[in-house]
Amino acid sequence: MKIVKLCVALTAMTALAGCFSEERGLGVSEISDKTVDGGYDAKPLTDLVAGIWVDPNGCHHWIIDDGNEGYMDARLDRYGKPVCAPIAPPNHATGDYKKGTIFNDPA
Repeated sequence: MKIVKLCVALTAMTALAGCFSEERGLGVSEISDKTVDGGYDAKPLTDLVAGIWVDPNGCHHWIIDDGNEGYMDARLDRYGKPVCAPIAPPNHATGDYKKGTIFNDPA
């Protein structure tokens, strides 16, 4: 019985170990600056290339993929309304959003 309890305790500690890190405190929810990429190659999100994904309703969403993490947010006009225009078929993405940073060499 002691071995079973020990295995359960080790499994629980291993599962929770991913929630803690020295530089972030208690996990992703504790990060206060949402304008910085949180990966090992942290950089401001303004340095990343964004593309547009068109949802099934035809509305646009900004997307960024730096290879390790991805970001998405609704594309809004100056009045806060969703932008919905036929720039691509539904469920398709446009732009160089997979390039990572604007500092990559063009391929």
